[in-house]
Amino acid sequence: MNQNDDDTDWMIEDELAPLDAPQAGASSAPPPWRVLIVDDDVDVHVVTKFSLSNVCFLGRRLSFLHAYSGEEALNTLRNTPDIALVLLDVIMETSDAGLNVARQIRDTLHNQLVRIVLRTGQPGQALEHSIILDYDINDFWCKTDLTTRKLFTTVISSLRAYHGLEEAHRQTVTLQAELDHARRMLTAVDQHALIATLNRRGKIASVNDKFCSVFQFGRDELIGADLRLLHPPAYPQDQLADALQAVKDGENWSDVVTAWRRDGQELRLRVTVSAVDEPAAPYIVLASVLQTLKKSV
Repeated sequence: MNQNDDDTDWMIEDELAPLDAPQAGASSAPPPWRVLIVDDDVDVHVVTKFSLSNVCFLGRRLSFLHAYSGEEALNTLRNTPDIALVLLDVIMETSDAGLNVARQIRDTLHNQLVRIVLRTGQPGQALEHSIILDYDINDFWCKTDLTTRKLFTTVISSLRAYHGLEEAHRQTVTLQAELDHARRMLTAVDQHALIATLNRRGKIASVNDKFCSVFQFGRDELIGADLRLLHPPAYPQDQLADALQAVKDGENWSDVVTAWRRDGQELRLRVTVSAVDEPAAPYIVLASVLQTLKKSV
């Protein structure tokens, strides 16, 4: 039977208040670190909890969960995704029950954040080097060697590692969400705007499908071509000078320009040219068609 601290009468009571109870003078107290003790020996639960009862890291106390078999441990981990540390016995209902749990945590539950510390009372039945190499665990101890001081050090280092991984994961999720949003925006722009990039010599480096469709040129005809392909001489000199100066100064330039399609149809475009941090194609051109005019004679 899996139990938490609040309903375990025979356990030494935590100094923490229940998670759903308000604490005096702390309306927004930080949540405790959840530590899962997995062992088929009740005494190990009692001693471990007593040894760690006053531990506090980054202003957060410890909250203990208890499991007495590998199956209970996995059920607890499925239902409690924010467990920071598992203190895991190797030998329980079977001689390799703990090893099985460690493997399933990573491979089946896909939980890469929780820190796993294996403990065994029978080190002769488990080859430590082999286990450390073959299983994604974070520490391995013989129970007789794990003094209160060493247990404290192991727990703090594990929580510190978990905290760093949790922060990195949170940032990754945030960045991924921002990237997905940017991709959606780019897809929308790509469907409605003409987009091209230019190399340092002003030659076309890339174009989107909309650009090819509007100007009636194939992509292979446009790549490497000069913009004069779309704007026969002569360029309006004042407009060209403004554009070149703005780009040289690293500023955006925007104006209405005239260009010609392959069939001679004259187009009036709203064009924006921006400098970007891309050595091979440092300029990006975005344009939208404002008006279709008469064909050139």
